[in-house]
This record gives sequence, C-alpha cells and structure tokens, in this order.
Amino acid sequence: DAVNPVRFVVAFALILTSCTIDAKSFIERLLEETREEWVGTWMTAVQVTEPGNLPPAPGLARNTVRQVVHVSLGGDRLRAGFSNVFGTSTVELVAANLAASRGGGAIDPSTQVALSFDGSASVVIQPGDEVISDPFSFPLQPLSDVAITIQFGALSSTIITGHPGSRTTSYIVRGDAVSDSVFASSIKTDHWYIISSLDVLRKDASAIVTLGNSITDGRGSGTNMQNRWPDELARRLQADDRTKNVAVLNAGIGGNCVLRQCLGPSALNRFERDVLTPPGVRWLIILEGVNDIGGSGANARIVAQDLIAAYEQMIVNAHAQDILVYGATIMPFGDSFYYSPGNEEARQTVNEWIRTSGAFDAVIDLDAAMRDPDNPIRMAAGLHDGDFLHPSELGHHEMAEAVDLTLFH
Repeated sequence: DAVNPVRFVVAFALILTSCTIDAKSFIERLLEETREEWVGTWMTAVQVTEPGNLPPAPGLARNTVRQVVHVSLGGDRLRAGFSNVFGTSTVELVAANLAASRGGGAIDPSTQVALSFDGSASVVIQPGDEVISDPFSFPLQPLSDVAITIQFGALSSTIITGHPGSRTTSYIVRGDAVSDSVFASSIKTDHWYIISSLDVLRKDASAIVTLGNSITDGRGSGTNMQNRWPDELARRLQADDRTKNVAVLNAGIGGNCVLRQCLGPSALNRFERDVLTPPGVRWLIILEGVNDIGGSGANARIVAQDLIAAYEQMIVNAHAQDILVYGATIMPFGDSFYYSPGNEEARQTVNEWIRTSGAFDAVIDLDAAMRDPDNPIRMAAGLHDGDFLHPSELGHHEMAEAVDLTLFH
C-alpha cells in the first residue's frame, strides 16, 4: 500500500532513537553511500604554454575559442573548471557555455547551456588562480564529446595556462561567436587553453587519476580519435556493470619528469594539484619515470634510486587521502633514442622494485604487456609508433587491455 511520507519520517526517527550504536552506524553508512558528491569526469594537467604552442593568430584576446573534451562518466549536474595558474596577467572570460559536440567546430544548439560564476555571466581569473563555474543542469552522456566555448576579454600577456598535448582540435574565431552553432572560417589548433576540468554530481562514483608523461598524454594516439590508453580504459570500465561508476582523469604531460622540471612542472611538484585536489579520486595509477631515466646520462643508477624514493613519497601522500596507488612498470625503450646499457639497467632496477617491494597497492605490469617476447628490452612490433618509445594506437589499446578491472570493483 502507499506509504504516508509524514508517518514514515516520524516512524524512522523513532526507530533511530532506539537503535543500538551498531544500527545507527549502519544507517549512517547507508545515508553516506546515497549522498551525491562531485567527481571528476574529465581533466587535463595544466602547465605554462611554451612559445611554440601559443594560440595562432588571431589569438585569444577579444575572440572566441571552442574546445572539445571527451568525458568518462555521465551525469545530470555539472560544473566546469578554468585555470590561470601559470598566467602572469588576469584572464577575463566574458562569456562561456557548454554544449554537445557535433564534430569539428559544430555543436548541437539545443543543448547549449550558458555558464555562470557566482551568478555572473563573466569572471576575471587572477594570475595563479583557478575558478569553478556555478553548478548547472546538462544531460551528459558517458564517453561523449562536449564543447566548451569561451569569449575572452583583453589579455595583456602571452604567458598563459594551457595543455599543449590535447590531441584534440580547438577552433578560434574573431569577436563574439560564443552562441554560434557552427564556427565558419575558424583557425584550428591542436591545443587546449585555460580549461582544466569538468565534474559531475553523482552517487556512488569515484575516479582514477592516471599520472604520467607523453605516453599517458596520448602520444601515438589519433588526433580527435580519443583513443589514448586512459580513454581506452574508460571504455572498458563503462562496458562492465561493476565499474560503470568509475571515471578516468588524464594527468599526463608530454615530456614530463618525476624528479625535476622538464616539460611542465615535475610530477612531485604538481602532485597535489593533479592528484589530491580533483574531487572523487579513489585510485591513482603512476606510469612515469622514463624521461628521468632517459635524460640521466651517467647518473642512471642514482636516478633509479631517486625515482623509487619519489614513488614512496607519492604513495604516502596519496594514502593520507585514502587513495589506492597502483604502480605501472616502465615500458621497454630498446632501440629508442633513450636506450643505453646504463639506462636499461636503471629501468630494470625501478621495475623490479615496483613489482616486488610491496609499496604499491597493486602492480600493473605494462612492461610485460608491451615487450617483444623475442627481445624483451624492446617494445613489440606494431605496439610502438615507430620510435620504439611511444605506443601506437594499437599499443594504447593493448595498454588498457592489460589493466585488471577488478582493481576498481
């Protein structure tokens, strides 16, 4: 029969007051598990934009930029993040909106939602700061592409925050075109600028952060194909009913190092921003260190030990926030420009520690998955993009296939 809601609430309150401590704890856990919380569905690791990756003419100032991102989880309530962490002057967003992408620079106008910031359509982001939009309703589908369109105000500096390795085309048009459904005569560039995150409000959902370098960033994957290995992992998770509530957040930066600043801030330097700050993170996969070893020269043995110490530090910091940390072994680079006997010895030292130390909560053995069985110091034919260092599109697929999904049940 139908339940009178008032009687139900009163009865529930009476029961709760007479419960044992264990029963109360059980009910509290039930309420906790049904509470909606923010979780990231997409992010990019931001850095200062190098001169060669700056926006092409006509640039961002007083113009409109449409940028496409590929999400992992879906949801009905969203918020978007924008970053000026590395900028040296203010960045004004005159207007911004989000819509479903129709490919290229086109959007579905019926899905367009204007973003607001503390109730205002515009916002000024100070140097070193980030902003998050007000929450908004949007029927976000899992594994879908959405376009974030920004009309910029004046920019007084060419030092801006972005992500060069987007592997996704962005579109620039002159003036105010923020509401245009099609960007005619746009200037194209395969970089992201200012955008940093997209979160969804969900129940019982969590995220994986994949921390890495160009391999995780997608080198060797197809432009606009959204087939980096973290993307392929997200597809596998969505196809399994036991992991459909797990998002994948890509924190890869091309040319990145763990121990020092190479391209972008070091993994140790950006760890808090890229791993500990995104909402809903429950797992971390670390696949980084090959650039440290490759650039070590005569210090390869020292770098190997320093990498191990860095992993230990990251594990401690992640565990302090109840994040499980999975170590991925460094993949073979024989015949690449990084190969030398000393560098190979360092790789083997690091991989042996990852496999046997017990420091990680689990090991994802990408070295074993990607190596040539007849020549284990080299990546298997067809799995690299020709440089024996970066995976091919098939290689990205195989990396994702090597991840045990039960780690995320």
